[in-house]
Amino acid sequence: MNMEKLIELDKKHFIHPTSSIQQQQEQGPKMIVEKGEGIYLTDTNGNVYIDAMSSLWNVNIGHGREELAEVAAEQMKKLAFSSTFSTFSHKPAILLAEKIASLAPEGLNAVFFTSGGSESNDTAIKLVRHYWRIQGKPEKRKIIGLGRAYHGVAAASTSATGIPEFWNMAGKMMVDIYHADNPYGNGKEKAIASLRAVIEREGPETVAAFIAEPIQGAGGVLIPPKEYLQEVRAICDEYGILYIADEVITGFGRTGKWFGIENFGVTPDVISFAKGVTSGYIQLGGVIVSDEIHNVLKEKSKGTLFHGYTYSGHPTATAVGLKNIEIMEKEGLVENSRKMGEVMLEGFKKIKKELDIVGEVRALGLLGAVELVADPETNKRFAPELQVAPKVIEALHQRGVICRAVTYEGTDIICFAPPLIMNEEQVNTMVERLHDAIKEVRESLSRVLQ
Repeated sequence: MNMEKLIELDKKHFIHPTSSIQQQQEQGPKMIVEKGEGIYLTDTNGNVYIDAMSSLWNVNIGHGREELAEVAAEQMKKLAFSSTFSTFSHKPAILLAEKIASLAPEGLNAVFFTSGGSESNDTAIKLVRHYWRIQGKPEKRKIIGLGRAYHGVAAASTSATGIPEFWNMAGKMMVDIYHADNPYGNGKEKAIASLRAVIEREGPETVAAFIAEPIQGAGGVLIPPKEYLQEVRAICDEYGILYIADEVITGFGRTGKWFGIENFGVTPDVISFAKGVTSGYIQLGGVIVSDEIHNVLKEKSKGTLFHGYTYSGHPTATAVGLKNIEIMEKEGLVENSRKMGEVMLEGFKKIKKELDIVGEVRALGLLGAVELVADPETNKRFAPELQVAPKVIEALHQRGVICRAVTYEGTDIICFAPPLIMNEEQVNTMVERLHDAIKEVRESLSRVLQ
């Protein structure tokens, strides 16, 4: 089928997620991807691109890994699907739950499977509310998240997300969810004071849990100071509030640790995960709960736990998850993420020295960002109408790099989350192309602003 026909069919039949419907109808798809291999994607015109976002922060072991296709085919031939409702079970789900428990922070050993990150965060919120209800505290149901956080697009996860644009489409879908200031841009002390103020205002006896990403991904790869999450943990303990770590992006090696929260010396009560658990080869997510929560569920739950998805613990998905983790361990990809993240950050710092529109640069493992500013000394931002970050993204695209811009609240941020298989030469190539793209946009801005 030729390109013109594909574009016509795309416009007519395919409603794209998180996309401009108007842009799709006017311009057609940005690109039609034909295949993936390693860190690269190839479109239907034969153009090859570095996938510097691991597509959606998730293709951790890279594209085209036949081992995962083979294990999926083998499992499908043997048992493609079997329900895990009503205590039915199967080997892949059991073994993956055990494996994840062995990788999680100490004391988190029980896993509930979902199909993805939005379902995982909805599940986490429902489980913590249930946890308090069966202990005779049904009033403890409020959830506190952070501004600029992203937790998904299901009912509870949309409401917990701290980016108002996601509420505007259909409104907040669930009540009793509130937001405190995040520490990035506000400072640790103000953010801690904000969290405490929300708890005091609502009454700690009504608050079930605090939810946060160890590093805010869609908000612009916002890395908190280490002391912030430690103080959050202390506040949760002080007020008797559970702490949910949203590891949908940061889990499974992305930050140079199996779980991002490990970088901050904090143990949460609940971890939500998805994306990297299968490197995006098949849909899978889940929630890990502490032994304390699991014990309460076992001892105080009466009758059926009325929560579950058709594909919770899907045999093929969990088999792929097991193989994905096996590959990560065999190839040392968590450690490679840490090392290559340091190389990437050094490259960002070099660009900052050479180009005067680069502000803060940051990275933890292979999760990083570069901010573009009108004045690095004062952190003055560019006027939104200049569309600086989107222009850099387009310049990168022309240089064979697929990346992501965040322009929330007037920021111009270029985000990176390349596959964990990146080697030093590939990281340097990606950074060099970033340098050239920013330089090109910088020169065009000079002409516009003269």
